[in-house]
Amino acid sequence: MYLTRLIDVELENWRLSVQRKPLMLRGARQVGKSSSVRRLARNFTHFIEINFDEQPQYYKIFERHTDVGDICELIAAATNTPVIAGKTLLFLDEIQSCVPAISSLRYFYEKLPELHVIAAGSLLEFALEDLPSFGVGRVRSLFMYPFCFVEFLMAYQEDFLLKALQKATPEQPLPDVIHDKLKYYLKRFLVVGGMPEVVSAYVSNNDILEAQRVLDDLIVSLESDFAKYKNRVATARIREVFNSVVHQIGSKFSYSYPNATLNNAQIKEVLDLLRMAGLIYPVTHTAANGIPIGAEVNLKYRKYLLFDTGIVQRILGLSISELLIEDDFQSINKGAIAELHVGLELLKNNSPYQPGALYYWQRESRNSQAEVDYVVQQHTEIVPVEVKAGARGAMQSMYLFLEEKKRPGGVRFSLENFSRVNQIAVYPLYAVRNMVVG
Repeated sequence: MYLTRLIDVELENWRLSVQRKPLMLRGARQVGKSSSVRRLARNFTHFIEINFDEQPQYYKIFERHTDVGDICELIAAATNTPVIAGKTLLFLDEIQSCVPAISSLRYFYEKLPELHVIAAGSLLEFALEDLPSFGVGRVRSLFMYPFCFVEFLMAYQEDFLLKALQKATPEQPLPDVIHDKLKYYLKRFLVVGGMPEVVSAYVSNNDILEAQRVLDDLIVSLESDFAKYKNRVATARIREVFNSVVHQIGSKFSYSYPNATLNNAQIKEVLDLLRMAGLIYPVTHTAANGIPIGAEVNLKYRKYLLFDTGIVQRILGLSISELLIEDDFQSINKGAIAELHVGLELLKNNSPYQPGALYYWQRESRNSQAEVDYVVQQHTEIVPVEVKAGARGAMQSMYLFLEEKKRPGGVRFSLENFSRVNQIAVYPLYAVRNMVVG
C-alpha cells in the first residue's frame, strides 16, 4: 500500500517541467525514495528500474560507454523495454554502487534532456564525497526524509482535520476538540515515528505492538548496514557512537560519554559517516547576530538528532504508555523526544531542494546557562525557537536572546493550543509546519 507523500507534488512538477534535469533523490535508507519513484512511474508508458546492488551486470554498460544513445540502446535491449524520451522513466537505484552511472547523469542532461532520469541511493553521499563537482548545474537534488506529521495525518485520510490545522494561527487557535484530536495523533506519531514501513503497518491495523516489532526489524537492518559505510571503520565503533548519539539527544554532544573506547578523532570520523548516511543531523551552535545564521557557527559545540523518533524511543526503551497518555513529557527522557520531534519537523518541512541545516544558541558566558533550542531564519528575520515538553514552561532564555539580539519575537512549541504570550507566538508541537510554511 502506497501512502501519499508531500514530495509526490515535487516529483510531478519535475515530470511536467520543460527545463528538466536528471533528478537525484537523496536521503537515508528506507525513507521511501524507491516507492515514490515507482508511484511516479504510473504516469509513464514505460518504466525501467535498475538496481545496481541487485543487478551488477548493468555496471559494465556505464563503465564501457559514455554516449547516452549507446547506453539507452543497450538498456533497452537488456530490459526488453523501449527507452523513449517523454514516455519512459529510467530509474537508476543504488547508484552509489556504479560511479560511472553517476558521472553519466551530466551527459543525459547535455545530450538527451527530454528523457526522464531519476537516480537514488541509500549510501549515495559516500560516492558523492569523492565526486564533489560531478553534476554542478546539470543534476537536480531532492532530499527525502521519513514521514512528517502532516504526512502521518494524510495516511489516515484526515482531510478535514488537516484543513483545520492549516488555517490555525496563534491569533486563531483551534477548538479544544480539534486540538485534543491532533494531540492524540501526535503522541502516536512520536511512538511510531515516520519510517514508511512502520507507518504503513500501524495505519493498516492500529496495532502499536506490531509497529514496535517493525521498528525492531528496522534497527537490526540499519545496524547491519554499518559494515557498508567505510571498510576502514569497524562496525562496533559505528554502533558505539550511534548509541551514544541516541542517549545524548537534547544535549551538546560529549565525546567523553560513558564506556567510550574511541578517541575524539575516531568518534568524529564515525559521526561524519552517520551524517552522510542520513542517520543523524547536526544542530550547530551559532552566535545568531545576523543572516545567514550559518556564518557565525562554532563547530566545537554541536548537538545531534537521530533521524526518527520511533527508532529513538525503541532504542531507549521509553514508556509507550506514558508517551501516549501523559500531557507532560518532561519526565519522559527529560523531554528530549519533544525537542527531537521539532528539529526533525523543521528539516522535513523546509525546501526539499537543499540540504537542511539546524542551529541552536547558547550564551557564551561562563556563568550563564541560557540556551535556545533552535534558531531559524525566516526571510530576513532570525527567530529563536524553544521547545517545552509539557503545556507550560518559563522562557527566560528566550527573553534573554530577544533582548541581546534586539529581535522582535520568538516561537514556543508545547502541548498548548495556538496562542500568543507577549511577543512569543505559541504553536502546538503538532504544528511545526504551520510555522515553517507560514
